[in-house]
Amino acid sequence: MRPVDLAREHRLSTQAIRNYEDAGILPPAERTVHGYRIYTPLHAQALRAFLALVPGHGHQTATSIMRAVNRGATEDALRLIDSSHGHLLDDRRTLEAVDAALRDLAPVPQQGGDTFIGPLARRLGLRPATLRKWEGAGLVRPRRDPQTGYRIYSAADVRDIRLAHQLRRGGYLLEQIAPLIDQVRSAGGVAPLESTLRDWQARLSARARAMLEGAAHLDVYVRACES
Repeated sequence: MRPVDLAREHRLSTQAIRNYEDAGILPPAERTVHGYRIYTPLHAQALRAFLALVPGHGHQTATSIMRAVNRGATEDALRLIDSSHGHLLDDRRTLEAVDAALRDLAPVPQQGGDTFIGPLARRLGLRPATLRKWEGAGLVRPRRDPQTGYRIYSAADVRDIRLAHQLRRGGYLLEQIAPLIDQVRSAGGVAPLESTLRDWQARLSARARAMLEGAAHLDVYVRACES
């Protein structure tokens, strides 16, 4: 079949097909005496497998998987797939940890007014040094008293500290917690973040389903290559 025949099924350009072959996503095509590429049903299956892998694994990983299969390194391709599934599992665990932390925060009443580091540390069962360390890592951003320079923690700061405390107890590193705290801040608090978590869950589920579909297409291609 011609490049245009292969491209038409997926509404791609013929140049995209040539680019995929040059990138190693498709196996090398034979040429006519005039230099024109000749594609086969095996190329069509390779293209289907690649396009099915992209939604679940991303373009770069999908490309690496196809390159590995095309050079006969199936074990390398399987390791890439395993690694991608591992990243998805890590994302799920992070989501679960954040969700659990937010649920634990829900019954905790917001303390009115501002507070200083000593009383706050005692109330939360933390050391002042810990709060200063978390400030340095960007987990909390207290303002300073303009006259004394003392740290002043607002109710929002206390919320962020409680969330950080929950995640630290779950084994998360400060550099992992900081972007999650930023999400809480940008969402305007815990309650608006709940819809973000639902969207996050939906995206993870969609990614997992896409991985299943990609695996099915890839299995067909691998079997065709091995036959």
